[in-house]
Amino acid sequence: MKKIAIALAALGLLGACSTAPADSAARNRKIIEDFARVFYQEKDVKRAFETYVVPGYIQHNPGIADGRDAAVAALTPMFSAPGSRFEVKHIVVEGDMAVIHLFGQGDPATKGAAVADIYRLKDGKIVEHWDILQPMPEKSANPHPMF
Repeated sequence: MKKIAIALAALGLLGACSTAPADSAARNRKIIEDFARVFYQEKDVKRAFETYVVPGYIQHNPGIADGRDAAVAALTPMFSAPGSRFEVKHIVVEGDMAVIHLFGQGDPATKGAAVADIYRLKDGKIVEHWDILQPMPEKSANPHPMF
């Protein structure tokens, strides 16, 4: 009986270890979804970054300096512009990496762009960012929408 109890306890520990990555992925998904809601939908750049991004945020967009404050200063004017729109289309989270695919239109006079924002998380916070932008074309060589 003692051997059965030890075996069951060991299986329980193994089960707990195997769910840790799933728990981490679920936690990271929740963080990214909450960040996306506050940032892209509510357009509250300052609150999104102060809540979900570390101060030493690493920025790979060459037009924005490193750091959370630099991102807030650079992005707030675009997100607060009258008529600006940001529509999240897909969120993918894998381990400590997340991608938010969205339609972005900072200036309603333009057609906007397809954007892929790539984030790296560490210890429950966003620590690094890359982005890829594809302007919406006037004409497409195929009938497939961009989203």
